[in-house]
Amino acid sequence: HHRIVVTSLDGQVLDVIGSGQRAFDDGPYDRAGFSAPQGMALDGETLYVADTENHAIRQVDLRARTVSTLAGTGTMGYRGVPTELRRAQLNSPWDLVLVSRRLFIAMAGVHQLWVLDLDAGSIGPYAGSGREGLLDGKLLQASLAQPSGITSDGRLLYFADSEASAVRSADLDPSGKVRTL
Repeated sequence: HHRIVVTSLDGQVLDVIGSGQRAFDDGPYDRAGFSAPQGMALDGETLYVADTENHAIRQVDLRARTVSTLAGTGTMGYRGVPTELRRAQLNSPWDLVLVSRRLFIAMAGVHQLWVLDLDAGSIGPYAGSGREGLLDGKLLQASLAQPSGITSDGRLLYFADSEASAVRSADLDPSGKVRTL
């Protein structure tokens, strides 16, 4: 329903983020628009959202009750080029994990993991060559196949590579590797 429902652990609805209409609108909860939001990462009073079909990363200020676009133009991109956040053309961001001040993104559409540096205000490919496949190796030389879930233990990134039917890892050290678990 193109929105995020906040509940208590016993299922009581506490809040609704988004109008429920498919849209790409920033603003207060009741007017903000998403298009098939998927993964999320919580950082204190900020909730980051992979707004999959808007090809954007959205930021929810839980205290101010507002939604804003952190990265993406709303237009699907096909090339992984490091750029400024609001100029980035993303392709189906599916899931997020926050490690320190870096937001790692399972970017299903371009078969890569991306990293959004919250302090530097930059975004770009982190792992995966962009060629679909199941090939281990150095971060940007490995081939991924529609990564769609991501988490971390603070040492490694772990991700579900759905088209490859595999669970894989990527080093947090930028000179590291991708491995199939």
